[in-house]
Amino acid sequence: MSGDDFSVRINQTVQKLADPDSYNVVCHEHRQGEPLPSIFKLSRIIELVREILFPGYFGNTSLRTGTIQHYMGVYIDELFELLSGEILAGLCFECTDKSENKVARHNGRSKQLAADFIEYLPEIRQKLVKDVEATYLGDPAAQNYGEVIFCYPAIKAITNYRIAHRLIELEVPLIPRYIAEMAHSETGIDIHPGARIGEYFTIDHGTGVVIGSTSIIGNNVKLYQGVTLGAKSFPLDTEGNPIKGIPRHPIVEDNVVIYAGATILGRVTIGANSVIGGNVWVTRDLPPNSKVVQTRPKENMFTHGAGI
Repeated sequence: MSGDDFSVRINQTVQKLADPDSYNVVCHEHRQGEPLPSIFKLSRIIELVREILFPGYFGNTSLRTGTIQHYMGVYIDELFELLSGEILAGLCFECTDKSENKVARHNGRSKQLAADFIEYLPEIRQKLVKDVEATYLGDPAAQNYGEVIFCYPAIKAITNYRIAHRLIELEVPLIPRYIAEMAHSETGIDIHPGARIGEYFTIDHGTGVVIGSTSIIGNNVKLYQGVTLGAKSFPLDTEGNPIKGIPRHPIVEDNVVIYAGATILGRVTIGANSVIGGNVWVTRDLPPNSKVVQTRPKENMFTHGAGI
């Protein structure tokens, strides 16, 4: 086969791949001049926020008293520019109004949302400090708080979650979900940014944990690897499509421990101070102080008022 034959085949393939009819059904219909979200820029945003929240751990910040404010100022300036741009891209991406210039329409709002998020960073840090403390106190293998921040995947996943959840609260489209999925790819922990999680939250080991979008988790809750807080079923509309946005994931109250491989499905409530043993399925409400463990045949699996 001659070189010309190869060129013809390659050019034909290029034409097929460039044909809008081959991807319009599933791809975003982009308009010239409107920004699209950037995976590279979002990754940089997460690097910046982690460094701002835990100075010295995820970058090159000097912790000397005379320089820390300089570093914070530089990081915040870069964060504002990047984040406002990515929020603008998300707003343009989700906007279906084709009658006006989306960039001009959403530019001011994107800057306001970026400023609102940055203003909330001290509170996110306070929440994460409590998560680090809970992780350290809950793991005898942890030598110090610094080790927890440096080494524990749960802290990275929870950090991304708390960032993404605040953006969800600010009604930023698309960007929060991607930030959460970055942590999923990095750690194997899948926390939907729409979930509501209280203080002193910890995940031990973490691989395979799934927390659905309408889950509600109280304070001082601990999960082990492989735990699923999922949906039992998906109600359908008149056309047979899943109804979106309805509460369908568990409520876990304060001071609950859920051991490895446990699966809790549906809008059920796990009462405060309960213990869920490993590799069990729970699909009904449990009162406070419950214990659920695997048992021998003919034994009642549910007991109350006792610990494992």
